[in-house]
Amino acid sequence: MNELTRVTLPTGVELDVWDSGPRDAPALVFLHGFPENHRTWRHQVEHLNDRFRCIAPDQRGYGNSSHPQDVSEYAVGNLVGDVFMLAHALEVESFTVIGHDWGGAIAWLVAMFGQAEGRVTRAVIANAPHPTVFQHLLFTDEAQRKASQYMRVFRDKANDRLIREHGLGALLQQALNWENRPQYDPDELGLLMQQWANPENAFAMLNWYRASTIIVPSLEAPYVLPPAAGMMEMPMLQIPTLVVWGMQDEALLPANVEGLPAVVADLTVEKIENAGHFVPWEAPEAVNAALDAFLERTA
Repeated sequence: MNELTRVTLPTGVELDVWDSGPRDAPALVFLHGFPENHRTWRHQVEHLNDRFRCIAPDQRGYGNSSHPQDVSEYAVGNLVGDVFMLAHALEVESFTVIGHDWGGAIAWLVAMFGQAEGRVTRAVIANAPHPTVFQHLLFTDEAQRKASQYMRVFRDKANDRLIREHGLGALLQQALNWENRPQYDPDELGLLMQQWANPENAFAMLNWYRASTIIVPSLEAPYVLPPAAGMMEMPMLQIPTLVVWGMQDEALLPANVEGLPAVVADLTVEKIENAGHFVPWEAPEAVNAALDAFLERTA
């Protein structure tokens, strides 16, 4: 396993960070998703860190990084702030943000907030929906709403006893009824299971869902946009953006890709047909090839 650096942010939050590659090279900041850690991006970092400075933290709540237990600590502003404060702590003036799953959700916002002053120059998103597109689908698209009911399970405190007694793995088995569950690399699974078994880690990870303002209606709720739907609109993303999507994703459906041209001005989409939700390690060669082409073209 790679060596991690401990970085303390001005807020007191501490993050374990895999920081590799030449310090004077262009910086790539990799954000993992739920329920993983910085190792989500192992194939990409090892492929790119001869040419780029690759920065992959265990985000707040994951691994041995700080995992406060209060739900409010995981408000989206705190999670976005962690990324910018981490870059500042590492003396990185500008960077490309790369995110998967929840890390991708944060990467969308980091890119939107960071594009104006040139702090974020490019964005790469892997199987993570744009917040506006996703929320519209949850209101109007029956298939995506059905696929997202697991989020309601993760938010339900009635499951807290199960987590305390059996860890996060038990809840994952209960909530994710995917037909094709991903097969974790045995060399990675041990560390993940160790982290899932710790109740403090488990609740911290779930707090990403519990603090989120995304609305997941029940299956019985009407399939219409509410009157306040216009409040969900966000600024157009102007910087070059690559979206990589494993098309067999059972949680975040391909419909999330269809609405992107309306919210991203400079968009490249790479659809990977034979991969599911965890595309960075399910199809690493295809993801690496897409990254190489995008990073070279937008250098």
